[in-house]
Amino acid sequence: MKKRQIAILGSTGSIGTQALEVIDEHSDLFEVYCLTANNQVELLASQAHRFKPAAIVIANEQHYDQLKRLMDDMPDVKVYAGKQALDEIVESEPIDMVLTAMVGFAGLSPTIHAIKARKAIALANKETLVVAGELICNLASDHHVPILPVDSEHSAIFQSLVGEDNNPIEKILLTASGGPFRNYSMEQLASVTKADALRHPTWDMGAKITIDSATMMNKGFEVIEAKWLFGVNASQIQVLVHPQSIVHSAVQFQDGAVKAQLGVPDMRLPIQYAFSFPMRLPLSCDRLDMFAQKLEFFEPDMKKFRCLALAFEAILKGGNMPCIVNAANEVVNRGFLDDKCGFLQMSDIIAETMVRCPFDANPSFDAYVATDAEARRIAAELMN
Repeated sequence: MKKRQIAILGSTGSIGTQALEVIDEHSDLFEVYCLTANNQVELLASQAHRFKPAAIVIANEQHYDQLKRLMDDMPDVKVYAGKQALDEIVESEPIDMVLTAMVGFAGLSPTIHAIKARKAIALANKETLVVAGELICNLASDHHVPILPVDSEHSAIFQSLVGEDNNPIEKILLTASGGPFRNYSMEQLASVTKADALRHPTWDMGAKITIDSATMMNKGFEVIEAKWLFGVNASQIQVLVHPQSIVHSAVQFQDGAVKAQLGVPDMRLPIQYAFSFPMRLPLSCDRLDMFAQKLEFFEPDMKKFRCLALAFEAILKGGNMPCIVNAANEVVNRGFLDDKCGFLQMSDIIAETMVRCPFDANPSFDAYVATDAEARRIAAELMN
């Protein structure tokens, strides 16, 4: 059996490093064709020495010379730099699947290029569908390209739908851990620090997504992503706060039956399932002990976690509004990590950016790019 050639966009992040663990465990089935990173030059070079891909790309061109020096002893590995190189590398003929694990808006363009090159997409960059869900889904349909979800929640929904053919979805039950501030009051939230926000109770993730989890904007983005992945309306998606993170999500059908996917919190499972679908491969991870803990579910507090409410507002408005929300969120998320704004200020700035940024009901790709830039400018101005 021919090994499946995998391109990993964002190989130095949390998803990328765990994807490499999966490939290492199943080296008879999967092989790394290319690896990319934004700034982590030394880790990217170390990964290239370990997995010997055909090519590597550093998005930040300032790091090219350093990366080239680190790869002097491996002349067979081609070294590229820049955003255009990312778009071009995913079109390489040997690639079978592209794992999009980059953070934020930056993942949109290479995903589009990969789809147009008819590469299967393992989607871990939720912002791609948040920003341009209709565009991406239409492209995937036109080019007959499968989009396999890697987020644990969307993978759980996908797994729950396998074998259901065209049975209509009545409701998607999207679970959320609730983050570290689930039981905090508004007064307590006003004074939380980035150190507090970075201590997620169940998942070990990168800083950006961990802050998004603390504000519940991450869950809002997952609502938007679910709409496009599974063809449902926002009114058919219910968010359930589930602190144990054991039920990764569920689907309710029109006969009232609910199917869910359960497991210990381990991102290697959804990554591997996307790589191997429809096969299930062995995975050396902990097994779920159903006797170990109770399973709890609560309604999210939309007033306390306003970012979740703003995401629902964006999906109902449609057009470029989710793009505006994503751009503003990236600005305030970075601002919070850099101590430039408070925890509750993040949602205030996003809401005001939604008001000020021009609305476009039917945006093109160029319009999305322009919207992203303008929303970032407005959000940064409001923050400063």
